[in-house]
This record gives sequence, structure tokens and C-alpha cells, in this order.
Amino acid sequence: MKQHDWSFNHKPYDLRQRLLNFAVVIVRLVQFLHTQGPIAKALSYQILKCGTSAGANYEEADDGSSPRDKKAKRLITLRELKETHFRLKVLRIVGILGLCHDPVLQENDELVRIVATIIRNTPDE
Repeated sequence: MKQHDWSFNHKPYDLRQRLLNFAVVIVRLVQFLHTQGPIAKALSYQILKCGTSAGANYEEADDGSSPRDKKAKRLITLRELKETHFRLKVLRIVGILGLCHDPVLQENDELVRIVATIIRNTPDE
């Protein structure tokens, strides 16, 4: 399998684009995990779901039926990002992911903080 550069050299200002870029890296990471044995492969399916659904839920928030619905969908985005971060940390701690994968965890952490700030600053109305 082709070796990947896991760093995020260009981080777009637009959060939607950044979440899309993150989802693409998650797909590539899952492809890598499929080469790392049965445990990595099993966890990869969960990472694929939560890591790619974060952006989809954020996009869906735009079509919320009310400000509360929009905020609720953004909360789902935050939960999915946190779940992704937890599973990536587990894989990093057990050594399936190495130092070269730390940029993925860092980007995940930054996205958690950005989305949490947006939620915190959004009025309930």
C-alpha cells in the first residue's frame, strides 16, 4: 500500500471543507488499518463511521428546522468527533498507529475544539 503523509499542511478556513478533508484522511487511515491485523480492522469500521459522519452531520445542521435543531445536529457532530478521537487514541496507545499518525489526532482535537466553541457561542433561541 502507498505510504501517506498524514499531516494537514493546508487547513482551510471553511469548517465544512476542513471536515471534508478530515473525512478523506479517515478513509485513507481505515485503508491503512485494514493492513494492520484483525483488531485494527475491527476498530477501523467504527472509526470510518464516526470520522466521516461528523462532517455529514455538520452539513445537515444547516437544514435544521429551528435554531435548537441546528444546535442539536452540531452536538451530534461534536459527539462523533470525540468518539473518533477516543478510538484513534486507543490505536495510538497500543502502537497500531505511530508517531506519523499524530497529525490526524491533532486535527481531530482541533476540530473538537472548534465545533465545541461554535456550539457554546450559538444561542438557543
